[in-house]
Amino acid sequence: MSARILLVEDNPSLVNNLGGILREFGYLVRSASTCQQALEIGKRWMDIALVNLLLPDGNGTALAQELKQQSPHAEIILLTGFASIESAAQAVRSGAWAYLVKPCATKDLLSAVETALRHVRAQEEKRQLAKRAQTAEKLAAVGTLTAGLSHEIRNPLNGAALQLAVLERRIQKLAKSKQAALLEPLSLVKDEIRRLERILDGFMQFARPSDIEKQPLRLDEVVGRVIALLQPEAQKRNIALEFSCVAVSVLGDADQLHQVFMNLTLNALDATPPGGTVRLLTMHSENNFAVVSIDDSGVSIPHNEEDRIFEPFFTTKAQGSGLGLPISHAIVTQHGGHIQVRASSLGGACFAVSLPKPD
Repeated sequence: MSARILLVEDNPSLVNNLGGILREFGYLVRSASTCQQALEIGKRWMDIALVNLLLPDGNGTALAQELKQQSPHAEIILLTGFASIESAAQAVRSGAWAYLVKPCATKDLLSAVETALRHVRAQEEKRQLAKRAQTAEKLAAVGTLTAGLSHEIRNPLNGAALQLAVLERRIQKLAKSKQAALLEPLSLVKDEIRRLERILDGFMQFARPSDIEKQPLRLDEVVGRVIALLQPEAQKRNIALEFSCVAVSVLGDADQLHQVFMNLTLNALDATPPGGTVRLLTMHSENNFAVVSIDDSGVSIPHNEEDRIFEPFFTTKAQGSGLGLPISHAIVTQHGGHIQVRASSLGGACFAVSLPKPD
C-alpha cells in the first residue's frame, strides 16, 4: 500500500512543489495549512507528517508532539527555513524523526521520507506479528473448547429439532383455523435452532478446519465473483460498490477465499450508510504477496477494538454471532497470509488481506 504523507505547510507554492515530488514517487499526499487541520487529518490518515516549524496558529514542534501522541506509530519530519542549534534541539525534544532545512534537495527529502517509512513499516510488522500470535492462541483455545462441547450441544439440538417436527405434523392435523396461531411461534423456535446450528458449524471450523486444496487461481477473478453477487444488494442499499483490480495469482482454495471476501464485503456494506461507498482493490505487494483491500466510508473501528475484532463472539452488530471475522482470519492464516485492519481513506475501515503468490 502507498504510504500516506501529511504535509503541514502554509506556503501554497511549497505545498505544490513538495506534494508534486512526493506524488511523483508514488506517495499519497494530503495537506494542512494550520495545526488544527493537521490534528484533524492526522487522527485517522497519516504514516508520516512533514511539519513546518512556524504555522499561523501554532508552533511546529508543539504540533509534532501532539501528532505523535495522537498517532504514536507515525513519524514526524520537521521543516524550517531558519536552521539553528535551538530549533534542532526542539526537533529532537518533540520526538521528530528528522529535521530538514527549506528549500531542501529532492534527494534529501526522499531519503528522509524513505528512512522514516522503513521504520514505520518495521514497527507495524512487529505489532502485527504480536497481534497474530495472540489471536492464533485465542482461536486455538476456542477450537479445543468447541471440539469438546460440540457433541454435547448438537445432541440436544437434534433432539429439539426432531420433537418440533413431530409437533408440526400434529398441528397440521388440526383445523385450519387453529393452525396459524400455533405454527407462528413454532416457526420462530425452528429459526432459532437453525441459528444455533450455524453458530456451532462456525466454531467447528476452528476445532476441525477443513483441508485447503491449493491450486493456482486468479485472485482478481475470485473477488470479481463476490462483487457480481453482492452488486444487487449494494444497489438496494444505495451504496456504490466499486472494484479496481490488477491481475494477480495466488495458490489457494477458491471456495474458502470466496467465503473470506464475501464476509468482509458484507461487513463493509453493513457498516456503510446509504449514499456511501465500498471499494475493493487487488494489487501486488512487497515480499511476493498479493493484497486485496476492502475499504468503506462508514464509521472507522475504534483503536481499542482493533485488537479484539478477530476474537470469537466479539461483535458490534445487534444480531451478529461474532464468527465471520474469526473464521476469515483462520482461513487466511491457513493460506499462509494475514489480515490487517486500519482506518480507510474513505473515512471508515480498511481490511487488507495479504496472500502469498506462487513461487
